[in-house]
Amino acid sequence: MGAMGRETAVDEIRDARAARDELRAALAEVGVRLPSLGLDLVSLASPHLTPLVDLGRCRPDVARRLASALRAGGGGTQ
Repeated sequence: MGAMGRETAVDEIRDARAARDELRAALAEVGVRLPSLGLDLVSLASPHLTPLVDLGRCRPDVARRLASALRAGGGGTQ
């Protein structure tokens, strides 16, 4: 991988970290904590994949709080 490819990869990892941090903060605002929230190690190590945010696992009550917060937040779609 050339210097430009490394810079792009580093930028993509920074972006994934920032997205993870934004999600963690937004979830905290509605009282939801996903203990396994992090970055997907396989995608970080691959030169062919975009780094992924791994939402991880949570208890059923946390999943329900997250679902409730999403419903209350409106219908924005991407």
